[in-house]
Amino acid sequence: MTVGDFVRKRKSLFWSTKNYDGLSNDAVVEGVLNYGDMNDVRELISLLGMQEVAKIFRHKSTPDKFGRQNYRPEIKNYFNLFFKKHINA
Repeated sequence: MTVGDFVRKRKSLFWSTKNYDGLSNDAVVEGVLNYGDMNDVRELISLLGMQEVAKIFRHKSTPDKFGRQNYRPEIKNYFNLFFKKHINA
């Protein structure tokens, strides 16, 4: 399965585009972690790998030079704990 196929099965998470193959892995991880359910998260991890999803999340959840990042606080907290447990264990 490609990332585009994964996204096509979850169009409601990516309502702002029809270019499913053009979405970056960063955008897909952000959409799934912010708005998907745990089944979506599990499938994303099986597609990209735990290390890659964690790397993207950690990079993109760090505020940029303007103080912006796109993860809701409760999502950021949950997945910080989740990846700490599953990768750093």
